[in-house]
Amino acid sequence: MSQTIFNSLDEHFKTPFGAVCCGEKVTFRLRVPAQIGCTTPYLCICRWDEPVQLIRLEPEGRQGKFDLFSLCYTAALPGAYFYFFDLYINYTKVFRGERGEGFLSSAPQGDRYQLTVYEPGFSTPQLLRGGVMYQIFPDRFCEGTPHTEMPFADRYYRKNKDGEPYFWPNEVDGGLLNRDFFGGDFAGIESKLPYLKDLGVTLIYLNPIFEAHSNHRYNTANYMKPDPLLGTEEDFSRLCASARRMGIRIILDGVFSHTGSDSIYFDREARYGSNGAYHNPHSPYRRWYDFGPQYADGYRSWWGFSSLPEVNENEPSFQEFICGENGVIDHWIKLGASGFRLDVADELPDSFIRLIRKAVKRHGEDKLLIGEVWEDATNKVSYGAHRTYLLGGGLDTVMNYPFRNAIIHFLRYGNAAALAESLLSIVEHYPKPAMDLAMNMLSTHDTVRAITAIAGEDCEGHDRYWQSGRVLDEPHFFFGKRLMRLGFCLIFTLPGLPCIYYGDEIAMQGYKDPFNRAYFDWNCKDETLRGCVRELAAFRAGCDAFREGRLRILQAEGGLLIFERYTDRCRAGVVINRSQAPIQLTIGGRQITVPEYGYQLVEGGIDEKK
Repeated sequence: MSQTIFNSLDEHFKTPFGAVCCGEKVTFRLRVPAQIGCTTPYLCICRWDEPVQLIRLEPEGRQGKFDLFSLCYTAALPGAYFYFFDLYINYTKVFRGERGEGFLSSAPQGDRYQLTVYEPGFSTPQLLRGGVMYQIFPDRFCEGTPHTEMPFADRYYRKNKDGEPYFWPNEVDGGLLNRDFFGGDFAGIESKLPYLKDLGVTLIYLNPIFEAHSNHRYNTANYMKPDPLLGTEEDFSRLCASARRMGIRIILDGVFSHTGSDSIYFDREARYGSNGAYHNPHSPYRRWYDFGPQYADGYRSWWGFSSLPEVNENEPSFQEFICGENGVIDHWIKLGASGFRLDVADELPDSFIRLIRKAVKRHGEDKLLIGEVWEDATNKVSYGAHRTYLLGGGLDTVMNYPFRNAIIHFLRYGNAAALAESLLSIVEHYPKPAMDLAMNMLSTHDTVRAITAIAGEDCEGHDRYWQSGRVLDEPHFFFGKRLMRLGFCLIFTLPGLPCIYYGDEIAMQGYKDPFNRAYFDWNCKDETLRGCVRELAAFRAGCDAFREGRLRILQAEGGLLIFERYTDRCRAGVVINRSQAPIQLTIGGRQITVPEYGYQLVEGGIDEKK
């Protein structure tokens, strides 16, 4: 008989699984060894750092050598709740162990379980479930209008698309870091829509497109205009319309925590006239920023970068500009955008995110709002506040960096048990509407390229000069592509929405910014990973279990991970073999062999294994 006392991942002990809607009843069950002599166990639970409630579990009799207890609990308010059990005998408590398994401890403190309670009515766009996202760094994807004249004199045009992004002669001040432009534009993206459609893409996420004076465009100069190098508003609308006809939607990067110093609003560089906040104390934008001698540059800036003056998001005039009628959100969605990804969502007040959500959703519940969050978004604390943005009134979902980090670690080192623990933690904590659309990726514009992270040297502690020009040798490149196939299989089959960072499907390499932002190699003919992506996209599209199915991990040991996605109507199984030898399994009465560093997709799920 199992010795399990409590396991939050097992619906026998906690029903329902995972996060619950506010007002929904949760049943907890304990199996306490009879020899302990426990008669009055208590659930000890609190919301965030509020006082702990003690709620007694009622006895349900004895089963073999175990005393059984249960409790029905209903949370009154949304939030992240943390709990453990106190047996009230010899100071014995039940804390959380690996894979949700409870263990007995006499220590005063231990790891607590988490119960996420979200707001009634929380829903996310149904249309996007089961799809595939593709992230594009606009300047580096495709130049549709060759040899475009630079719209500003301080930009450097890169005619040679094979070159590495500039970072010299100085890494921070001066030099050409972020000032070289390869000329990617809306026309180029539109010309590659058939390519993306063939990959199975249904949603494109564009890094910033607003006018800005750097190639990354996170230093916004004008929220209401596309950068002229990308094209016009008409070009953007045509791109969105062409994509929509192919079943592809487009979301934009919303950078609302700071602007550029070189902008209409701040205008420190005096590019735009006399109305900017830096030089004009009577500027209509003056209240957006905080000025004072306590700041190194005379004004508050994002992480101390003087080129990025920070905005006061609680300023009503700024909120109205972004979220009001005919504001920034309205403007771009009317032009064809299907939602936004919020840059540094942790640094935006929850109240402001709620206003953004209202502005996005008044154009339809099918519009998407994603936030950049690097940790578990349900228990995140930032700037002294417990964040509520994933409880129903804020973000639809988030970038799933916890998945990404766990997958990269697994691919590099082959510890399936550690991967399973990380995956199940997020799946247990996230509200299902958010989990179904969580952005699952292997790399982004803010990380080392996936194949480099998996098969390359660790770049931590090394400067840009060390990272520059460093590529994998042929054996490591070949091995890295094999592991990339496993990585794609994971993000395409786990809960969430898979996202391909442009060029990962052709194994583009690169360490940190700017080396992870090279121009797409359109001369690459290698179909190894592109074929893998097509296969996975087709398998995903053909099975509803990947749209909103739950996750059941069947085995996680060494380099072997076996799991199922399932609904009441269908199931699909996935076997990942990140080991040096083939593995034989018996599934559905037939024997299959999963090759070394390979995967197997199993329609109908996995009934038995060896």
